[in-house]
This record gives sequence, structure tokens and C-alpha cells, in this order.
Amino acid sequence: MSNLYAGLMSGTSLDGVDAVLADLGASRPRILAHSHVAFDPSLRAELLALNSPGGNELERAALAGNALARHYAQAIAALGPPARGEVRAIGCHGQTVRHRPEKGYTLQIGNAALLAELTGLAVVADFRSRDVAAGGQGAPLAPAFHAAAFASADEDRVALNLGGFANITWLPRAGTVLGFDTGPANCLMDLWAARHLGTAHDEDGAWAAGGNVDAELLTRLLEEPYFQAPPPKSTGRDLFNATWLEARLRGGEDPRAVQATLLELTARSISEAFARHAAGARRVIACGGGARNGALMRRLSALLTPAAVEGSDRHGIAPGLVEATAFAWLAQQALEGKAGNLPAVTGARGERVLGTIYPK
Repeated sequence: MSNLYAGLMSGTSLDGVDAVLADLGASRPRILAHSHVAFDPSLRAELLALNSPGGNELERAALAGNALARHYAQAIAALGPPARGEVRAIGCHGQTVRHRPEKGYTLQIGNAALLAELTGLAVVADFRSRDVAAGGQGAPLAPAFHAAAFASADEDRVALNLGGFANITWLPRAGTVLGFDTGPANCLMDLWAARHLGTAHDEDGAWAAGGNVDAELLTRLLEEPYFQAPPPKSTGRDLFNATWLEARLRGGEDPRAVQATLLELTARSISEAFARHAAGARRVIACGGGARNGALMRRLSALLTPAAVEGSDRHGIAPGLVEATAFAWLAQQALEGKAGNLPAVTGARGERVLGTIYPK
């Protein structure tokens, strides 16, 4: 039986779809192919708008889900011929538009049924809902995969995902794997760069690196109760968004100083979570788009010393492909009837097989 799975991820950065074709038959995943399909500006704007209440939401979300499915199918096709004939299933995270586990729901759109029709492949989707139904946060789900891909019997490690939001996974040599969202990673920096630079992000953190941190603003940002809340916890644009940031600005701030402060917020919230929950780690394996932000990586290296901070590419998976590979792995778990969540991470009542399967 084939051990080839495809994984799809379109995260809170809203830059597009990452797809991988992975051989999951060995002890560590092996990436055979990958692709990226960018979102067109109108779809990106609609996905961002759907994170907040608005008119005609049900139809708009359904139509955006259809558009996402077509983008996902393009990404699968770009992986090449093996994706048609040998893949057992596609693991599709979908696009999160609401995440409110405290109210008992989380919503990812993407029309997995349409994706199955377009690709002729089985699709596993809606991974988070079962964990939420079992009393969990439904997130983060990557820690179980981080343990499979990056844990070592020789040293305590942390996997650090720097997507729109940051999450850490504590990977001890022995003992319980823990993980949670620390707060914003790129989401607020990208928002501010779009507003003041007209770009999707601050390339390599260069704009932030040339600014000075506004200490008073940083203090106000770090007063957010989420940062001190104990895990299990998860967050998203429902909390950390433009309204949240604007409520903490006093007006007249230098835009570049704000960007520098937002980078420092990301680094400090991560380092404080690290100190409370993963202080023994000797290696931090970073992934996600933020791993390409040189200024952020340098600041994290300074704050997390003596732990070595390095990209996940040193461990066999490029930083931008880790989450897509995680959902390929979760699809395999689902088809094999194995748990995909870690109750110590999400707070669920127990292990659960995650995902809804749409046969080919």
C-alpha cells in the first residue's frame, strides 16, 4: 500500500497555498515534491474580511470555500503525475475564518468535497472540530507531528512555528510533549507593512530592524491577558487583529517604530513562554514564514540563548513546508485510525482520530 500523502496548508498569513507530496513510510517524512499557488488579491481580501462579522456571510464563505478548493486543486496538480496515481489521500487544513473554542466551535472553509471531485483523490479535512467537541482547543495540531519529525532522544528541543501566529512545541528527551500558541508572529507585522509599505510583508524584517522599539507601546501590547494565560490555549485573528492593535496606539507614533515594536512583541512573547514552559531546551527548530525573517530570527537567537535557534531545513523539511507536511501526516493518522491530537496540548478529554474523510 502506498505511503504517499499530499498535504495542503493556507495559513493566517494569507499568501497562498503550500502543497507537499510526502513519503510517510519511513521514520521521518521525505518530501518528494512541493508547490505554491498564490492567492489573487480579491480572494485574499475576502478571506481576511471573513474573519470579522459582515453581511451575507454564509454565501460569501461558501463561495470563498469553492475558490479555495480550486486553488488547492491547482497546487495538487503542480506536484506532478505521482499525485494523481499513487497518493492515498490529501490532508487539507482549510482556511480558518473563525476560531472560538471557548464557544465550542472552530471554522475552516475550503470545500473538501469539491476538492475530492477536482483531484480524483481522497481528502481528509476538518481536523480541528473533533478535538473541540472533546473539550479541546482544536489547536495547535502540529505538535503531534513535530514530535514525530523533530524529537530527539539526545536533547530537549522546541519546535517553533512562526506563521501568522506563533506556537511552540516542547519536545523533551523523555516525558510529555506540550504545545500552545504564544501569540502573534507575522500577522500584525504583515498588517502594518501592508498599511505603510504597500507590501505583503516586511522583507527580511529590514524595515523593523531600522526602527527603534517604542517601550511604552510594547508595555501596553504585552499587557494583553492572553500572554499570561496558562496553556492549553490557542488564538487567532479573532483576538489579534487591526482593532486590537489600534486600541493600543495613542496616535502620532512613528510607523517604523511601531513595526520594530511588533517584531519585539513577537520575540518577547515567544521568549517569555519559552522561559516558563521550555527553559531546558537546547535547540529551537523554527519553521513557518517567520523563519525567513532575518531580523526576527536574530532577535530570537539573542533572547533564547543558550539554545541554538535554527531552521527546520537542517532537519529535512524546509521551514515553509512543515505545516503542509503536518497535515499530510494527519491524513495518514486518520486513514489508519490513529489519534492526531495530543490532549496535553489541546486540553481535550482524550486522544481522538481527527478529520472527516471524503473518499475519492
